[in-house]
Amino acid sequence: MKKLVAYITSGYPEKSFTVDLALALGDSGVDTIELGVPFSDPVADGPLIEKASHAALRHGIKFEDVLNISKEVAPNLDTLLMGYFNSFYQHDMSKLIPHLKDIGLNGLIIPDLPHEEAVTYSGLFDSNNMSNISFVAPTDPEKRIQEIVKDAKKFVYMVAYTGITGSGSSEDLQPSLQSIKKYTQTPVYVGFGVNQKTAKDKIKGADGVIVGSAFIDILLKDNLTYKKKISECSKLAKIIKNEINS
Repeated sequence: MKKLVAYITSGYPEKSFTVDLALALGDSGVDTIELGVPFSDPVADGPLIEKASHAALRHGIKFEDVLNISKEVAPNLDTLLMGYFNSFYQHDMSKLIPHLKDIGLNGLIIPDLPHEEAVTYSGLFDSNNMSNISFVAPTDPEKRIQEIVKDAKKFVYMVAYTGITGSGSSEDLQPSLQSIKKYTQTPVYVGFGVNQKTAKDKIKGADGVIVGSAFIDILLKDNLTYKKKISECSKLAKIIKNEINS
């Protein structure tokens, strides 16, 4: 069974909504939820996620709020935090990682932390049975791919193209996917530009997909009630889960 990871922005449009949405997505076929930590300069994210992140910050979302959301979601669904390194570093990684594990989180996704710097925290993650998700891009040469994935945990995040999330660009991922699978048995999930139209193509050669902007696009629709937003996101999750497994 191919896996579906869903990214949602914590605290947008509000904290209790994030919990309700995450649990509904879990009931709709999502295997892992990626709780986004709102950040002022989300360099790897496209305009939709950036808009939601900025709105959450304007609404007063704090890191502690993200942790409180996590406490309600993580016991019910495999949960990761996705955020930029400064959001975590300022809380002292040596104290934060054990705390996140106690909450029930299973790992972090940090797109602006290069592999060379990430390895300095490997012992900390390993000792707490947490995963620091590894990224591979289509531009990475084979030698670098081998280095990145040799100790990858949980899954390898295969960036579907060079750029930001949600732009819809595409590249031939097969050479990179084949290179990754030469050096690790860790599952490979494809992210960036995955939606109900592209999911079937993106899943080729991969073990799962990561979907973010397609969900956030629904959340940003002001004409939808909270209940309708959850319903539409749940419907989308079911469609994509079916697409990647049919």
